[in-house]
Amino acid sequence: MNSNNASARLAEAINDRSARVAVIGQGYVGLPLAVELARAGYRVVGIDTDSDRVAAITMGQSPTPDIAGDTLQTLARDGRYRITTDFGAIDGNDVVIICVPTPLRKSKDPDISFVAAAASEVASRFHPGQLVVLESTTYPGTTQELLVPLFESRGARVGIDFFLAFSPERIDPGNPKYKMKDIPKIVGGVTEACTRLGALLYRQLVVGVREVSSPMVAELAKLYENVFRNVNIALANEFAIMCRRLGVNSREVIDAAATKPFGFLPFYPGPGIGGHCIAVDPFYLSWKMRLTGYEARFVHLADEINAAMPHYVVHLVAEALNEQQRCLKGARILALGVAYKRGVGDTRESPALEVLHGLQERGAIVSYADPYVPSIVIGDTQLKAVPVSDENLATAECVLILTDHPDFDYARIAEVAGLVVDTRSATWGTAPSDKIVRL
Repeated sequence: MNSNNASARLAEAINDRSARVAVIGQGYVGLPLAVELARAGYRVVGIDTDSDRVAAITMGQSPTPDIAGDTLQTLARDGRYRITTDFGAIDGNDVVIICVPTPLRKSKDPDISFVAAAASEVASRFHPGQLVVLESTTYPGTTQELLVPLFESRGARVGIDFFLAFSPERIDPGNPKYKMKDIPKIVGGVTEACTRLGALLYRQLVVGVREVSSPMVAELAKLYENVFRNVNIALANEFAIMCRRLGVNSREVIDAAATKPFGFLPFYPGPGIGGHCIAVDPFYLSWKMRLTGYEARFVHLADEINAAMPHYVVHLVAEALNEQQRCLKGARILALGVAYKRGVGDTRESPALEVLHGLQERGAIVSYADPYVPSIVIGDTQLKAVPVSDENLATAECVLILTDHPDFDYARIAEVAGLVVDTRSATWGTAPSDKIVRL
C-alpha cells in the first residue's frame, strides 16, 4: 500500500469519525480515553484482561470517579462503546491505543510485561493503514526498541504499512478542574506521518497537541514531569522536617513564599508519595540511565527522602502521644484517609498503608475512615472503614490525617478529637489548637 494513500485514508477516517478505535486497558487511564473517543463520535471497543472489571463496566459500574456509570450505559446503548476481554476485538480497528499498567518489580526495575503482551497481540493482528499509539508510561526508547521490532518481524513497515506513536497519558484522577479534554497531549511518532496522524486523532479530543520529533522525546517529557514533582515533593518533605526542628510551621512558610509571583511553585509535604505515576515513573528513567553508565542522583535522593516519610509519621504520632504522657503501644489510632490522594479510592503505593503497618508493628490499635476505600489489608489484618462520627473521633487517642479527602469536616475533627496529627495541613485555617500536630 502506498504510504501517502494509507495516511490520507486514515486521516479522512479520523476526521469524519468513521475510524474504529480499540483501547487496550480500561482502568484509570484507558476508560476515560475510551469514553472521550466515544463522545467525539467514534465507535470504540475497550479491551481488558480483568474479567471482573469488564463485568462491572458492562453493568455501568465505573472503576474511576472521573466517569459516571450512566455515561457508560448511555454510550453502550448508543452503540458507541463496548468492552470485552477478547483481544480478537482488535481486528478491523483503524486505531489501537495501549493503556496498560507499567509497574515496578521489587528490585525497582521496569516491568513492561503488560506493554509487551498487549503490543504482541496488536502486532499479530496488524493490518495495513493502522495507527498504533502507546500511552503507558515507560522507559525512554520503549516505542522504538520494543514495538517497532515486534511489527517489523511480521513484515510491517512503520510509516508505510502502519503508523506508530507514543503519547503519554496525563490524566489526574479525581481532579475536578482538569479533565482529560482539558489537558494538552504530547505526540511523538516514529516518522513524520506517524506524528501527524497521532496528533490529528488527539486534536479531536483535547484542547491542544504538542508534536515532538520522536517517541523518545515524548517518553522523556512524561518522565520529566513526574521526576519534577517527585524531587520537589521530597524537598517539601525534608523542609517540613527542618521546620519542625526549628519550631516553625512549614505550611505557613510555604504559603508565604508562594506570594512571590514568579520563580516559585509551591509544593507541600505529606506522609510520602503513592499512586501509579510519581512513585513509579522516576525509576524508569534512572534504570535506563544506569544502562548508559550514569547514576540519576536526584532521583535516588528524592526516593530516599520520600520513602522515609511513613516512618517519620509513625515517629511523629509516637512523639505526639508522648507529649500527652501516653504510649503508642496499645493506643487507639483512627486514620483518616488511606488512598494515595484526595478524592479517589486508589490505594496503589499509598504511603498510608505503610504508616498503618508501622503503627501496628509498634503495638497501636489501628482503625481507619475513608469514604472511597471500604476495606484494606494491613499485614495479616483486614480492616473495614468506620464512619467519622463524633464517638469515633472522641474515643481515639490520636486522629491521624493521612489523606485530605474533601468529604471530611476538618473543623469538626479539630474540635472533637483529643489529639490530631495532620500530615496534609488539612486543618490549616481551623482554630489554632495545642492538640493539633502538623507535619
